[in-house]
Amino acid sequence: MAIILLADSGSTKTEWCLMNGKKNKTIYTQGLSPYFLTTEQITDIIRDELKVKMNKVEPDEIYFYGTGCSNAENVRSVKKAIQKQFVNAEVTVDHDLMGAAKALCGREKGIACILGTGSNSCFYNGKKIVKNIPGLGYVLGDEGSGTHLGRKVIQHYLYGTFDEDLMDRFQAKYKTNRDEILTAVYKKPLPNRYLAAFTVFLTENRGHYMIENIIEDSFNDFFFNHIYKYKECWTMPVNFVGSVAHVFKDVLQDMCNSYELKLGKVFKKPMDGLVKFHR
Repeated sequence: MAIILLADSGSTKTEWCLMNGKKNKTIYTQGLSPYFLTTEQITDIIRDELKVKMNKVEPDEIYFYGTGCSNAENVRSVKKAIQKQFVNAEVTVDHDLMGAAKALCGREKGIACILGTGSNSCFYNGKKIVKNIPGLGYVLGDEGSGTHLGRKVIQHYLYGTFDEDLMDRFQAKYKTNRDEILTAVYKKPLPNRYLAAFTVFLTENRGHYMIENIIEDSFNDFFFNHIYKYKECWTMPVNFVGSVAHVFKDVLQDMCNSYELKLGKVFKKPMDGLVKFHR
């Protein structure tokens, strides 16, 4: 039986699953986005954070599903990095959206959405993605994502839109200021991760009308700009995967009810579905 190594890689972290017979070993490394990391940096992370924990087990097949792996240049970069560390393995690199579609829909038709640090969506025909509303990244798009939600939290704080209670809670939790925030966003690396981290403030303050409005506004943007573009959304369930989808599943259910759509599966992460698919 072939030894298979699966990877689900977002901007923040990568979950690896080494399938060796009936045994599955899970390993986490940092996110491996080719938009933010060079081939050499990805190679170093795989060597230092993954390979050392694999106890010298060599996979026969590697399936890597990652953010940013939708264009040929980025796929080549990631594939080259993996092949440097696993020279004998057959390596397949695909977009994280394909990983989400396989995990959520298996070999059936369906609409698959990612709501994590970033966001994306597609219509999947059971074999391949046939429709995809182009993702515009965290600067121009990523509606409904952790980055989008975090940006709204920061805006409410810096503009003084939060009421006095929320302003106090924010300051007590983060002990930061305008200069620190703007430096982190505009001058430091990985600003998308920085922004997404503020989603925690939303989860800790559920029930406050301003917090609920932020979540609903962000999800409304996602439904309107993405899901509504698929005519198939009227005839089949809409499925979600990602930490944001999992945490705010109740809001997704309310949104689907108000948009007259059927909510399908909601997974925190795609790995369980991917293991089932590849086994």
